[in-house]
Amino acid sequence: MKRLLIASLLVVGAVHAAEPNKTVYVTDTHIIALRSEESNKGALVRSLETGTPLTVLEVSKKSGYSRVRLEDGTEGYILTRNTMKEPPSRTQLESATRESAALKSENAALKLELIKLKQFLTPGTTLEQSLAKERDKLIHELSELKKTSADAIRIKAERDNYEERYVQIEKEAKQLERENAALKDRSEQDWFLYGGMVASIGMILGFVLPKLSWRRKSSNWDTFY
Repeated sequence: MKRLLIASLLVVGAVHAAEPNKTVYVTDTHIIALRSEESNKGALVRSLETGTPLTVLEVSKKSGYSRVRLEDGTEGYILTRNTMKEPPSRTQLESATRESAALKSENAALKLELIKLKQFLTPGTTLEQSLAKERDKLIHELSELKKTSADAIRIKAERDNYEERYVQIEKEAKQLERENAALKDRSEQDWFLYGGMVASIGMILGFVLPKLSWRRKSSNWDTFY
């Protein structure tokens, strides 16, 4: 029983899981082989260059190999002694060189922008003159727009005034129509009244005139006799 326990402890000590997501780098000594097994007899999976980042999946102290995964997902075995926790100095130098080149390029771009800005702020330059013309053009257009707006307001006021006058004239016209209708009715009534009066006078004359004529004749007869 004790022998079995000791054997188990030895196996655990020989092969153990690495820290999750632990990253190591290929040393800068030479190109390292990534193999399919924990020995130099394993098939070559890929040749790894200096500074290649690797994710450690498992470390075997017994074989001296670590099972690792590349950034593209490829897995294999590599000698643990050919890895290091920090990027190798050559890789760091190359990275620093690239960063320096990028900073120089950015610095040059900023200098060019600064020159353009100075040209923009310097009076008498072509750019400044062009901007001045554009400014004057915008000021003129704004002035014309204000005039147009003022004319539009004036025209609207005149239109509103005409509309009010039209409404007033329409009211007056309707009032005149009503008055004309009333006068027409009154005129018809007057003519009817006048007609009645004429008819009455005619009847009276028709009744009186014959009598006057008869009396005159009677008077003449009396004189004759």
